[in-house]
Amino acid sequence: MTRKSTVLLMAFLLGACSGAVEEEEAATAPVALVTLGRAEPGTLAEQVTLYGAAEAGPSGKLTVSAPAEATVVAIVAPVGSRVAAGAVIAQLAASPTTRVDLVKASSDAQAANAALARAERLKTDGLGSNAEVEAGRAAATSANATRAAMAARTGGLTLRAPAAGIVETVTAAPGDLVQPGASIASITRASDLRARFGVDPALARSLRPGTVLHITASGGAAAFDVPVETVNPAADAQTRLASVFARLPAATGIGSGQTLSATTDGTPRRAGSAQLTIPYAALLDDGGQSYVYVVAGGVAHRRDITVGAARGDRVAVSGAVRAGEAVVVAGGTAVEDGMKVRTK
Repeated sequence: MTRKSTVLLMAFLLGACSGAVEEEEAATAPVALVTLGRAEPGTLAEQVTLYGAAEAGPSGKLTVSAPAEATVVAIVAPVGSRVAAGAVIAQLAASPTTRVDLVKASSDAQAANAALARAERLKTDGLGSNAEVEAGRAAATSANATRAAMAARTGGLTLRAPAAGIVETVTAAPGDLVQPGASIASITRASDLRARFGVDPALARSLRPGTVLHITASGGAAAFDVPVETVNPAADAQTRLASVFARLPAATGIGSGQTLSATTDGTPRRAGSAQLTIPYAALLDDGGQSYVYVVAGGVAHRRDITVGAARGDRVAVSGAVRAGEAVVVAGGTAVEDGMKVRTK
């Protein structure tokens, strides 16, 4: 065999061995087992959480006041009591001054009535004038009205709830001497409670009357849905938050001051900032950079993305992903860029 023939034979044998090695490596290359989902067109509204409390509505806070100067005998319904219309809230007793005033009013009325009767007799006898009778009648009417008012005030010292509700405050204690018109207790009307939530002014501008709030009350009460009633976009001077109001149904049993939380949909992401949604399970993270694996031709390719709003099991994204592409939703942690994959 010539030298040239020997060289050619060796080259052939080396090529054959190399091809066999490549085929063996290809046969043993790792293949990841994955589950796929789809990137779909669409946008998701961002879900936001609001925090607030229940409070009396515009006509929901009622005041129970002392009708005359009196001494507090007993507080029958303390703070937190749920009362029906007409239920006794407190029992008062007329003060010495009030009793003296009532006696004086009664005496003045009797004297005025006697003077009127005398003026009428004199007129009948021709010794009095019409003017004297009219003056006597006016004085008697005024005195009788004063006596009736005093009697009503002293007779109304059993203070009752003007409407069904919850006793929110009690400002007097047994033994206190209270003046006419002094507040003894306040009642929040059960049929006029509202929720007040503090929100960022920018978010408040995106909410409208009728927007549905999913409200949860503290204490484990069942959640319920109500529409937004009004929105005040002006920021509070202290909290720097705008206000969102919603009427609370009486059947919820929520009391004034009870803390509340609510969720609602915010403004959807605008087209161009998040035009696709993918399964949330497809998201992977590399040092703060979100990415997914897109599968084409049985090979996984890493695509970096920006994450938008999330709702349920889907999330809005933007970046190097197109609608209709298959993305890895299970098994992604075992995948590398360019790795072959097969589906379960």
